[in-house]
Amino acid sequence: MEHLDGLSKEQRILRVLRKVLANIVKDTTPAAGEQHPLQESTIHDIRDLFGLIAEREKELTEEAGRATNEKPMYPDQPRKAKVVTLQRPAKKPPTDA
Repeated sequence: MEHLDGLSKEQRILRVLRKVLANIVKDTTPAAGEQHPLQESTIHDIRDLFGLIAEREKELTEEAGRATNEKPMYPDQPRKAKVVTLQRPAKKPPTDA
């Protein structure tokens, strides 16, 4: 079943999983010079999980036929493409030869 924004349930789960995992990383990152509260093996597992999430998101995107190189566009970000108005030149009246 598709969600309103066009993502499948699996894509929504992956998106939330990535967001929650990133928040855990942010919340547990120590200040400079402090010891990390997570074990090195846990940090490695988190990196692996981010990689697996990214791989599956890419597979789902390709299966859906969408481009995998798309990047988010923010409302205040200048657009690279510019709209150009085209006008046809006025037709010349036929000349009598």
